[in-house]
Amino acid sequence: MQNEQIEQGYFYHIFNRGNNKEDIFICHQDYLHFLHLMEKYVLPVADVYAFCLLKNHFHLLVKIKDIGEITNATWQEKPYLGFSHLFNSYTQGTNKLRSRSGSLFQEHPKRIRIINEDYLKKLIVYIHLNPIKHGFSSNLNYPYSSYNAIISNKFTNVKRNDVISYFDDVENFKYWHDLQKDRVKKILNLMEEEF
Repeated sequence: MQNEQIEQGYFYHIFNRGNNKEDIFICHQDYLHFLHLMEKYVLPVADVYAFCLLKNHFHLLVKIKDIGEITNATWQEKPYLGFSHLFNSYTQGTNKLRSRSGSLFQEHPKRIRIINEDYLKKLIVYIHLNPIKHGFSSNLNYPYSSYNAIISNKFTNVKRNDVISYFDDVENFKYWHDLQKDRVKKILNLMEEEF
């Protein structure tokens, strides 16, 4: 991640794709490894509200913790280092496993600071609909997104209760997703008809 300050207490949409649009996740273990590294490096500096990992790109919605919540003294002043360690560790592991070298990700991850609650809600839905948008799934039951973790009662590192509170309850959370899912499918069908 760029060595630019990310502000504590703010939400950020962090996303990137593979270098030259190449795949960054090849098999199931790759996704699990990335999630493990997120737990190791991102959770100490940020709370995760939504995520989606696709073959050649990813989306994260996080809220950077306040300085008092971060125990690593260096990361208190530079919380971006948690993300930098995530991406560097994943790249190094992938390079070693696949006998490759060089950058796995396209330059620096992009990030957008979120300050509007309405946009935050739409972004959560957008992140969860990415597998449908890109043709990796025909429904929301995609294994490498936070959607199922949010609607279930199983343990998760995702801030489930906080996310649900933005939508009032689980049923409204599902409704928002179903409503947008139908719109995404209609757009995809129209695009197919044009070709």
